Amino acid sequence: MTHPEVTTVATTTDTTDRDLIARLAFGSMAAQTLRAAVRLGVFELVGDTRRRAADVAADTGAEAQPMTRLLRALTGLGLLREVSPDTFSVTAAGALLHPGRSDSLASFVRMFTEPAIVRAWEHLDDSVRTGGIAFDSVFGTDFFSHLAQDPELSSAFNAAMSQASSETAAALPHAFDFGRFTSVTDVGGGDGTLLAGVLAAHPGIEGVVLDTAEGLAEARNTVTRHGVEGRCSLVTGDFFLAVPGGSDLYVVKSVLHDWTDEQAVTILRHCREVLPPGGVVLIVEPVLPQVVDTTADAADGGMTYLSDLNMLVNVGGRERTRADFAELCRRAGLTLTAVTPLAGAAPFALIEAVAG
Repeated sequence: MTHPEVTTVATTTDTTDRDLIARLAFGSMAAQTLRAAVRLGVFELVGDTRRRAADVAADTGAEAQPMTRLLRALTGLGLLREVSPDTFSVTAAGALLHPGRSDSLASFVRMFTEPAIVRAWEHLDDSVRTGGIAFDSVFGTDFFSHLAQDPELSSAFNAAMSQASSETAAALPHAFDFGRFTSVTDVGGGDGTLLAGVLAAHPGIEGVVLDTAEGLAEARNTVTRHGVEGRCSLVTGDFFLAVPGGSDLYVVKSVLHDWTDEQAVTILRHCREVLPPGGVVLIVEPVLPQVVDTTADAADGGMTYLSDLNMLVNVGGRERTRADFAELCRRAGLTLTAVTPLAGAAPFALIEAVAG
């Protein structure tokens, strides 16, 4: 028997709305399609030419028919074009997954489709109910301790973070007045991608990258590649214990959102403790509006809010509003003075704070 209420919903609901729900439900499948393509090297094998699916399959040791199906799925996702039957080329978006490009996102895709990341998401409902960190329950340890115990995964994470920082590293040096400072410490600066970009653009400044030994693993190569090794010190440490003094600008990018409010206050307080008169703490993170803005200019496809949930399930942190950042700063002895969108690196913003 047909239920009238079901028939009514099915006939009056906008098909666009139904398509949206279907696309979202298939989202994890799209992500795993990306992962398979990157792992198989599809985008570098197709390259900047046109290639038959059978030839790509042969190069990867795969079967021709399943490879054709994968390439057609990638075409449906907008990453390839089928220029003639069974023959494909790479789109501009797909080219970003070529690992040889300086702006490649291949490592980023591999990390964020990694089982270590994805498994905790299966327990999102538990995290929402309890506020607990699903990753810790699934793996029996916290995310960063898990990374430290797995050098291969740690290396993949560092590469992904470097790729994620490349756009910000290109925009930041020209979006903030670094010239009024003499030394910059990048707190939790990883492989140094961000600070190297700043130092390369501002030759009168010296810099320090503070991170764990695992985080700094590739930093020497990064600063050498940018030609700033003579002006950049690499300091192994723990920002929960202390931050090195000597700088008049402390940059904290994509760090606070990994941690609880109490932990974030600790990091900022350590920056405050070594901040000289006239010094600035520059936080670089997305800033959530007080009310979700879905207009064309503001929307990012919900990515920032998905990042917020990723912090919940995997590390226990969160994305924050301006009011949230102001309160963190206040508790750390700082005063938030300005929040400016980072042009060319949305959804990031520059959050400036001085001694309170």
